[in-house]
Amino acid sequence: MISQNTIDTVFETARVEEVIGDFVNLKRAGSNFKGLSPFSDERSPSFMVSPAKGIWKDFSTGKGGNSVKFLMEHSQFTYPEAIRYLAKKYNIQIEETEQTDAEKANTDIRESMYLVSEFAAKYFHDTLLNSEEGKAIGLSYFKERGFTNETIKKFNLGYSPETWDALTKEALGKGYKLEFLESTGLTIAREDRPFDRFKGRVMFPIQSMSGRVLGFGGRILTNDKKAAKYLNSPESDIYHKSKVLYGIFQAKQSIAKQNNCYLVEGYTDVIQFNQAGIENVVASSGTALTPDQIRLVNRLTKNITVLFDGDAAGLRASIRGIDLILEEGMNVRVCAFPDGEDPDSFARKNSHDDLVAYLENNSKDFIQFKASILMGEAKNDPIKKADLIRDMVASISKIPDRIQREVYIQECARIMDISEQVLTSTLAQLIQKDIAETNKKQKQEQKPFEVFRNQPPKAGTFSGGDPEDPRTGPPEGYDYPEDPGYAGEQVQKVDILYGFERKIIEILLLYGSVVEDFEDVFLKADEEGNVKEVSEKRKYKVFEKIYLSLQEDEVELSNTLFQDIYNNIIDFYNQNDAFSLDKYLMHLQPEFAQEVTNILMEDERLTIHNWEGQNIFPKHKSETIEQNVSETIFSMRWYLVSGIIAELKNSLLNDPKEDNSEVLSMVIDYSKLLNNFSKKLGRVVVPYH
Repeated sequence: MISQNTIDTVFETARVEEVIGDFVNLKRAGSNFKGLSPFSDERSPSFMVSPAKGIWKDFSTGKGGNSVKFLMEHSQFTYPEAIRYLAKKYNIQIEETEQTDAEKANTDIRESMYLVSEFAAKYFHDTLLNSEEGKAIGLSYFKERGFTNETIKKFNLGYSPETWDALTKEALGKGYKLEFLESTGLTIAREDRPFDRFKGRVMFPIQSMSGRVLGFGGRILTNDKKAAKYLNSPESDIYHKSKVLYGIFQAKQSIAKQNNCYLVEGYTDVIQFNQAGIENVVASSGTALTPDQIRLVNRLTKNITVLFDGDAAGLRASIRGIDLILEEGMNVRVCAFPDGEDPDSFARKNSHDDLVAYLENNSKDFIQFKASILMGEAKNDPIKKADLIRDMVASISKIPDRIQREVYIQECARIMDISEQVLTSTLAQLIQKDIAETNKKQKQEQKPFEVFRNQPPKAGTFSGGDPEDPRTGPPEGYDYPEDPGYAGEQVQKVDILYGFERKIIEILLLYGSVVEDFEDVFLKADEEGNVKEVSEKRKYKVFEKIYLSLQEDEVELSNTLFQDIYNNIIDFYNQNDAFSLDKYLMHLQPEFAQEVTNILMEDERLTIHNWEGQNIFPKHKSETIEQNVSETIFSMRWYLVSGIIAELKNSLLNDPKEDNSEVLSMVIDYSKLLNNFSKKLGRVVVPYH
């Protein structure tokens, strides 16, 4: 397990703008950096990086966090993988700590499998380059395919000797255990003796998005008809072929940068394209495309271009894969190579510029692709043509976005020369059928006697912003209440208490350790025994003032997430002599990270819009900390007291009695308190409720 000292060093060393700059083109915007979101397709930059705070925020998707969180979101790293990536980037030595028995039980097996796989990859690569057999057989084969030394190194290609137990014997001699050689599929166990699964094959290591070796593909070089041409590692705890794409580790940065991913079938297709200068390419490794593989690409781009050769089997497989890609809400294009060519051979025969030009000129929208491929089969047969049209509409029905479906229906109607209305009707039937099947499946999976009630969307959860802007508008499913004063016109309902509580968290994060002069009000008796209010200025740290004020009123934040974050921040202040936002964020619990980032980066919207460039200078909150704190606390008190008054008045209306003097007296006392708040705030206030 990585030591806490190493983790702390990584966080202290890593610069968020440098880490993200490896994946996103950032431009300076005042004290921050901005760029196009790597998580969505946008034209105006809404991705903001704050070096001072050590965090980033993507306003188009709502994601945010520190440099580790970015790697986990963007590159699908686990937390330890992200730490190891940053340690390697900044040349930080990783310290390992002793684990408890329970921790070892959870991690030892998988980690041992990773270590064995990585050892095997190094062994195969070294054998290819340095042994006589490896150079004569394996290296000669790769050279015949046109692979350069740089390409062989980039993909860590290797060779497994023809000897029955060469790898097994070497691994055992280095102290690796037979059980992990077996569980990764590198060794096949027999009672008499174990032997190598991949003997006599050239080797293609299969890596995760973070670069860890998960398994292998091996190609035989002899004409043995009894042996499979390609042999893959079996399924294991670390290798699931339906969740892996060959080349994703080498391609991820290029995919994000180019905003497109080329999908091919085989290992050599990927390698040959890379050598030709096109790096944003991955392979399904000969297996049928799966939703998990598509989602891997979806983390990097919304655009996939499927490349295939001209054989009938390949065409049919591509057609099936297209529907899966559409279901995931992605954009798909297809490109076929000339008869007798595949991506490997075509890339080998053409220059980079010619290859790029061919892909641009021959990539078709999936509607055009289906029409061009399947119309040849339908020819003049009206029944087959009708089946083809249904097949195309079935693909369109998989698209989640309604606008895209409408555009594709129009395109299909144009290409197939058929009424758009007929296609729309057919599409509606297919969608309804899918919904019915989904509901039926959910009903079957429902537990006996389990009751589900339809809950209407909850009003009052939107705290402002442009209702037409998906980035600042209300959440999905927001219920706009009707205002009878506007003849049914829809208006926003603002959750005021949510706003106050969020403001308290923001102040604690930004200014909690700042010392300010706050006005304290207390009762004091004069010489004659008269009691009156006296105020004086006293110095408090901001977090102390907020804590004491809420304690005095016995107030807990109503939003459970805010209350948990509040407790977490107060504990951190009390346990640390000096507060550092970087240090706090470093140890922040994952369940709080998203909301804390949202709060910290809210002001960075100003940088995106460049108000100062338009001679508009917003006042910085740091200039009015005391006023900010006092107004927030008094305003929150004002709101809570208003609620109490509203409840008391309702009780008078709903439960009239002859003697309501006690309730009326309470209303008068609370109303006086509101007047006191009015004086403190320097403005006339009325009850909210």
